[in-house]
Order: sequence, then structure tokens, then C-alpha cells
Amino acid sequence: MEKTKKSKSYSSQINCCTQCLHRMTLSYQRFKNGLSEFLNLLQLWQKTLKVIGGKFGTSVLSYFVFLKWLLTFNIFSFLVNFSFITIPQLIASGPNNLSFNGLELLTGAGYFKKTVLYYGFYTNSTIRKTENSSYNMQLAYIFTIGIYFIICFFSLVYSMAKSFYKNFINPQSYSGNAAKLLFIWDFTVTNDKAVKLKQRNLSTQIKESLSEVDLEDLNLSLKQRIARIAIHLVAWVASLGIAAACCTGVYFLSRSNKSELEIEAVTLVLPVVVSLINLLIPFCYALFGFIEKFKYPRHQLYLLLLCRNIFLKISIIGILCFYWLNDVATSERECWETLVGQDIYCLIVVDFIFCLLGSFFGEFVRRIIGTKCCKKLGVPEFDIARNVLDLIYTQTLAWIGIFFAPLMPAMQIISFSIIFYVKKVSLMRNCQPPRKVWRASQMTTLFILLLFFPSFTGVLSVLAITIWRRTPSKQCGPFQGLTSVIDAISGWIHILDSYSGSKWVGWIYRNLIGSALFFFILTVIVLIITYLYWQIIEGRKIMVRLLQEQIINVKLFCATELGSMLDVNVLICGHHWFCSSSQENPYGGREASLLPKIVTAGAVL
Repeated sequence: MEKTKKSKSYSSQINCCTQCLHRMTLSYQRFKNGLSEFLNLLQLWQKTLKVIGGKFGTSVLSYFVFLKWLLTFNIFSFLVNFSFITIPQLIASGPNNLSFNGLELLTGAGYFKKTVLYYGFYTNSTIRKTENSSYNMQLAYIFTIGIYFIICFFSLVYSMAKSFYKNFINPQSYSGNAAKLLFIWDFTVTNDKAVKLKQRNLSTQIKESLSEVDLEDLNLSLKQRIARIAIHLVAWVASLGIAAACCTGVYFLSRSNKSELEIEAVTLVLPVVVSLINLLIPFCYALFGFIEKFKYPRHQLYLLLLCRNIFLKISIIGILCFYWLNDVATSERECWETLVGQDIYCLIVVDFIFCLLGSFFGEFVRRIIGTKCCKKLGVPEFDIARNVLDLIYTQTLAWIGIFFAPLMPAMQIISFSIIFYVKKVSLMRNCQPPRKVWRASQMTTLFILLLFFPSFTGVLSVLAITIWRRTPSKQCGPFQGLTSVIDAISGWIHILDSYSGSKWVGWIYRNLIGSALFFFILTVIVLIITYLYWQIIEGRKIMVRLLQEQIINVKLFCATELGSMLDVNVLICGHHWFCSSSQENPYGGREASLLPKIVTAGAVL
């Protein structure tokens, strides 16, 4: 009896523990679902992105997703810089006695020179408001910017690896055609507008998937291939020559304006010329695309995006950086860092204005001409390559400008927010969906790759030269009086070495951060990982090809057996099966009439 009572009490304890664990699990699931719903509500432009994806497809949607992603980068950068750099300086700074005439909004000069917008306004002394509290502005300035770029580096690498795995290594787990057709409908959607939007979105996704089923290579003769290669070579030579001429003109124009940098109106000449080049030359490259006659829009997009427009824009930024670091930085001006920040401010503002003008003339006026004057032109399509390159161009300038103007991300937040709404309205009213429906799931990976290289890596190179190789201004900025910016950290490390408990910081700085061998080993590790990923991709491609061959054999066997059962002849051509009855079906031929639809749907899935 005692054993029975003990066993019952023990089992009741187990049941109580099980119920407690079950309740805790349910509570955790409810909390998790509620938190995910709350985070979804906080996401920017969620409904707008669904409408764009449903009407124009994922290719156009990828631009707006990329724009939203860049906006989050700039919001984070602004919060970090404003909290750790700007607020302490505002506490210690005095009033600004300069007058404001409105032209500063375009030039960034005048009144803004004596504000927290630019590098030259920040102090090099330790800020003290009480006897027991102090704030070293030199260390705060360089560590805040340095940690921000480290976070950006890992964020870009993580986003690129995640998107790469999703779209290249294991794409079928995210975008199965059968799952989209049969299991993706959300039965909790009851609102009429939401149902129509969901139907349109699913219809566009299925069209994009089916558009890649029957891609066939062009069978060209030897003369046609030689002619096509010759056209490509001529287009390449012409595009590279145009880019080289534009870069040469920008460099000589910047040098000619060097003696007149103090005049506000003159500072707008260089940004206007650069923005005109960035606006007009891509249209010239687009004409080359019509001459080359690409069959698939993805080929045209990748070629124009990767090899021509990106080369033009990054080359112009490289020429400007060469001018800033070799002409402006070595000049004997009062504060060359502020002048560089002013140039970057003008470039971003003028490029923003030209972006709005490009939407007006390139889309609105183009629609009026295509629908009223010359109806053969028709309604324009959204230029993904040009718009994405504009975003990468301005973000590259903003990253460079963070050191010379810590509040540059605030400008990006304002401009990106306005651009999103302007582009959305222009897209809905002036553009038509792409004539060739095609899936662009891998474009996000391409955009992040272009943002990482050459954009982000080029920015790191420019900042490295600025910090290690250039002498700061002697009369302004947090690093005045030092031979280089890095000397601020070296002096701080030297002070820490005098304390026994902080010597490990100096060891890390000298053996890791300050060692070229460490970065060499790190680069080798990254290259090895990249090579392994590449081999994984090649292996998966081989497996996919073998599985496709097996699927074709299984289809042939099943079609033959099914045809013999229904007494029909089955012909497999590519992905489609065609059936014909060899004799009249005693049941009215219903099975034979339904068979082509069944097997065609099976081939698509």
C-alpha cells in the first residue's frame, strides 16, 4: 500500500511538472507571436512594399527593399554619432554668431561651418562639466566612427552571406514552385482588398517562376557570333572611353576651382557637373544596351549595373577622393577637413535634386510624350540599374563624409525618405510593369555585394589614408596639433601601459590592430572560406543537374506507363508532354483530354 501511495504521489508530481512546462511553453509561444506581430507593425512601408511587389514584381520591389535597408543603416549611424559625438560637443560649445541667408542649404558653407555638422567645429580638449566627470573628444570621435564601421562591416558580411545562401546555395527551400501554387495561400486573409492584393502578388510570383522554365540558348552561326562579339567590344571601348573622359574632366574642374573654394556659388559648379554626368551617361549606356540586343533583361541589367555604371560612378568618387587627399589635404588652408565635408555635402544635396528631376523628366515627362505625342514609345518602365546605382553612389559619399561631417547620416535619412515616396508615386502613376516578367530573387545579393565591394571597401581605404597618412589641420578639429589621427590612440595606449591592469589593451593594439601580419592572416581565412563556398555551389550545381536528368527519366517512364494504360501516345518535348489518342476511348475520351493538362502541370511543378 505504501509503495502504491508513493507511486501515485510521484506520478502526480510528474503530471504537475508536465502541466507547468506546457503552460510555460504556451506562454512563451504567445509572447513570441505577440512580439513578432509588434515588430511587423514597426516595420516601415510594409503595406506599400506588398502593393509594389504585387503589381510590378520582385525586380522592381528589390529596389525599394534595398532603399529601406540603407535607410536603417543611416538611422543607426545618426543615433550613434549624435549620442557620442554631437551631444557632448553641444554641451561644451558656445553660440553661433554667423548669419543665415538660405544659400547654406545648397552649399553647406557660411553658417553651417560653425555648427556641429562639420569636423572643424569639434574641440580637441577633454570636456569637463564637473570635477569628477570628463569626456575625451578625441577618443570619442575616432572610436565612435571606428566601431560604427566595424558594425557595418559585419552587418554587410552577414547580410551578404545570408542572401547568398538563400538565393544561390539553397534556393529551392525558399521558393518552391509547387509550394507557391498549392500551399502558400493564407486563409486568415478575409478583407477584399487584402485578398485581391494577395492574389495579384501570388500571380506575379508564379509568372516570374514560369518565365525561367523555358529559357533556351540562342543558336547562332559563326558570323552572327563574331558580329555579336564585335558589337560588345565596341560598346565596351566606347563606355570605358566615356568614363575616362568624364573622370578627367571632373579632376581638372576640381583643380581649377581650388583657388575659389571660399566662394559659395563656385562650390556648386563641381557638384552640378558631376550630377549631370551621373544623370546623362547612364542613358547613353542604355542606348548601347539597345544596340547589343540582349535577349534576357537580367543579362542587360547585370552588364549595365556591374561593369559600366558602377565603374563610372566609383571612378568619379575615386577621382574626387584623390583630389581631396592630395590637393585639399596638403594645402595650407585653415581647416581642410571642413572643406572636404562641404564638398561632400554639396555633392549629396545636388545629387538629391537631380534624382528628383530625373524622376520628373525621365518618368513623368516620358509618360506624357509616350501617351500623347509619340505613342510608339509607350509608358516607360522603371530603370532598376540607374536607380540602384544612385543609391550606392550617395551612400558611398555619406560613408566617406561621416569622418568630415558626423551628422551626414541625418541628410541621408531625409533624402532617402523623400526619395522613397517620390519614387513610389512616380512608379504607380508613370511606369508600367516590366514587359518581360522575370524573377529577381538574386538581385538583393548583387546589391549588397556592390555596396560591400567596391563601395564599402573603397571607403575604408580612403579613411585609412586619412587616419594614418594625412596630417590634421593645426587650428581646428579634435585632432589639431597631432601629426596623424592615429596618434590619438597611440598616446592613449601609452598612458594605459603605465597601469598594470591595462597592459593587455596595449598588447592587442600592437599585435593585432597595428600588425600587418594579423590582417594578412585574416584575409587568407576569408579567401579560404570564399573558396569553400564556391566549391559548395559547384557541387550543388552538379547535384541539381543529375537530379534533373533523373526527373526526366522518371517522367518518361511514368508517361509511358500512363499512356499504355489509357491507350494514348505520349511525346515529351522539353518540360511539356503532348498526348494523342490512338483509338477512341470508350468513356468518351475524358481521360485522354485531361491527361495533357495533368502532365503539363506536373512538369511545371
